[in-house]
Amino acid sequence: MKKRTVVTGGAGFLGSHLCERLLAEGHRVVCVDNLVTGRTDNIRHLMELDDFEFLQHDVSNPFFIEGEIDSVLHFASPASPVDYLELPIQTLKVGSLGTHNSLGLAKAKGARFLLASTSEVYGDPKEHPQKETYWGNVNPVGPRGVYDEAKRFAEAMAMAYHRTHGLEVRIVRIFNTYGPRMRLRDGRVVPAFLQQALTGEPMTVFGEGRQTRSFCYVDDLVEGIWRLLGSDLAQPCNIGNPHEMTILEFARTIRDAVGSKSEIVFNPLPVDDPQTRQPDITLARTRLGWEPKVTLAEGLKSTVEYFRGALTREGRLPAPQMEQTV
Repeated sequence: MKKRTVVTGGAGFLGSHLCERLLAEGHRVVCVDNLVTGRTDNIRHLMELDDFEFLQHDVSNPFFIEGEIDSVLHFASPASPVDYLELPIQTLKVGSLGTHNSLGLAKAKGARFLLASTSEVYGDPKEHPQKETYWGNVNPVGPRGVYDEAKRFAEAMAMAYHRTHGLEVRIVRIFNTYGPRMRLRDGRVVPAFLQQALTGEPMTVFGEGRQTRSFCYVDDLVEGIWRLLGSDLAQPCNIGNPHEMTILEFARTIRDAVGSKSEIVFNPLPVDDPQTRQPDITLARTRLGWEPKVTLAEGLKSTVEYFRGALTREGRLPAPQMEQTV
């Protein structure tokens, strides 16, 4: 019999790619999303499949799903600073109440639970690169704290269910990820740089651009999550690309990939913006046999194509001219 998996936040950027992978692996998938930051466009191609169900619901409110369930993957949450600064209370609620409700469903069904956590639990880290054993440097009352602390609480609750109820728990700490289906107005650096470069607008770099990030292509991330789900690793696990670069370098890389002439301009740093971010993926390499495979050049090629199409549909870029044949 096919395994049945629930994905909260399944209509979002990461969630929709994960739904696709689970279906490809022969799972039946129940996608739960309130469509605040998720979009039906991301899952429209899955809607007609017999093995796919969609439930529009805010998991911060109690919910129950009939029938057997093998796994619950909790990906519901605003994930970009633009979103969680606009929706601070909802972000805290989905990280706390939403995690509690999703854990309750997993417990009731005897299902494995996988939590989508984040590198943001490390805050502005004083350890570099960041290992899973690092406890982090987070400002709990700063504007970013609503997301950082929601995820830290979610990890604590997941481990409490594991220790108290014997629930099988997996925790993935996701580092910067990019790829098709990111929203144009997501607010994170990849969508911002891509639409600025594609439309010829100035590319906005915060501070002097010396802060670093590590960018992982979405297919690599999903592969790591799939391996973690099937593993026996109960402790948190970093999944990300350890290739680190400065934001200024990344802006220039995007500009070159697009073939843009956009100028680079500098704005003040946001409050509590992390200065370094690089995963130590020793645990993923040794326990999951995982490491990223897609180069930045390869990943950007498909991502640029997706954003070019999205901007064209919005009328912000001219439609490509079709060649005439004689």
